[in-house]
Amino acid sequence: MDINFEYYKIFYYAAKYKNITKAAAALGSNQPNVTRIMKLLEAQLNCRLFIREARGISLTEEGELLYSHVEIAYRHLLNAQEELFRQDAQKGGTVEIGATETALHLFLLTALQGFKMQYPATKIKIHNHTTPETIKHLVSGKLDFAVITAPFEAPKTVSCEKVLDFKEILVGGIQYKNLCKTPLELKDVKNYPWIGLGRGSATYELYRNFFIAHKIDIEPDMEVATSDLMLPLIENNLGIGFVPELLALPLLEEKKLVQIHISCDIPTRSIQIASDKGRGKSLAADTFYKYLKTRPPVS
Repeated sequence: MDINFEYYKIFYYAAKYKNITKAAAALGSNQPNVTRIMKLLEAQLNCRLFIREARGISLTEEGELLYSHVEIAYRHLLNAQEELFRQDAQKGGTVEIGATETALHLFLLTALQGFKMQYPATKIKIHNHTTPETIKHLVSGKLDFAVITAPFEAPKTVSCEKVLDFKEILVGGIQYKNLCKTPLELKDVKNYPWIGLGRGSATYELYRNFFIAHKIDIEPDMEVATSDLMLPLIENNLGIGFVPELLALPLLEEKKLVQIHISCDIPTRSIQIASDKGRGKSLAADTFYKYLKTRPPVS
């Protein structure tokens, strides 16, 4: 079957706006022409892509499936076009990366500062999700690469390279300073409100398995979506939690937090760069990827 790319361009805008009139305006076309092309595409694919409604259109199941592929392909084409339009490709283009909150604060922010000084024309789009969600978007082709927090499970098609080791500590607000006198038994963590990242995050699974390995059944009393939200809650004495030592250090020095030592080792963690082995990178993405891999570790 021959592919008519113009059909898919029109389909992309119709599916994006879910309105034929808006799609026609974005394309510089007219409503009858867009409708005609969509009917031709449906006939070519032998399936229904849209459901016409009073206020616009909605996608059928087949339409949603097609859009998930066309949207990725169209974005890659736009990024490639943008990159080719620049005189110096190595200093231009767009890079789309995924990053967890912890990876962003412990590694990526300072790396971005250095990279943007060298390549100011390169556009960086950062998508913030949990580690499992980020890997899913990477495999689907929505990201050039990802900077994520280990441990995690990744398919064999994903290549991972460690760029930073870090450790986490158990901390609490000033209200919990009495817990600093002697190391706390891990089983006694259950006696205090525990604040942690929610289900679906790699951190939740890490500590869930950590406690199970020590034959302790415990769930967070308060679940948050990102690690950024944990420190303010802990600082305000709403519970205790495991956080990266580097992020807690300023608050420990200001005596807004206390470190609670426990009688066993806390799992070590790392920041890793993940990429799809079977998919090439644009010049801009490859330049940024190599910059992150060769960058000196954060002290």
